[in-house]
Amino acid sequence: MSRIGKLPVAIPAGVTVTIDEGNTVHVKGPKGELSQKIHADMKVNIDGEALKVERPSDEKMHTALHGLSRSLIANMVHGVTKGFEKRLQIIGIGYKAQMSGGKLVLNVGYSHPVEIKQPQGIMFEVPAQDKVIVKGIDKQLVGAIAAKIRDVRGPEPYKGKGIRYENEYVPHKEGKTAKK
Repeated sequence: MSRIGKLPVAIPAGVTVTIDEGNTVHVKGPKGELSQKIHADMKVNIDGEALKVERPSDEKMHTALHGLSRSLIANMVHGVTKGFEKRLQIIGIGYKAQMSGGKLVLNVGYSHPVEIKQPQGIMFEVPAQDKVIVKGIDKQLVGAIAAKIRDVRGPEPYKGKGIRYENEYVPHKEGKTAKK
């Protein structure tokens, strides 16, 4: 029983949802347009101001696809209305981020600055030298780009330096002790 799959997806005012014959859902809103191909076994119906996903049977694969399909559509609706963002924090002496010509430039302890191009549909904001905000309408793309930025210099457990998500807990380890 998929509790998530049974919930209807509310379609806010200003958002249009269309479904192709190939079971592709197109969502258009004030922030942009997204589309996602839904598995052929899932039925997507529009009931006035809500969208429902139905499954053909209670097989394990169908119950999993039911919740997944509903979540993908809900994320598209949320993305075109409000958008998504991931906040990153840079910790370390001399570590900083800045925008330069549409690129994010990271100085995080390497002999050279690391440049990350801004992909289409993604915006970078640097409110302070130690903070980076990744914004966009596609939740998967925002998460992937934020993870790519974090991988440039992941947080290390001894001094805590590196790039981490805001409010991410990084457990600290004790350093080596000298022999007597």
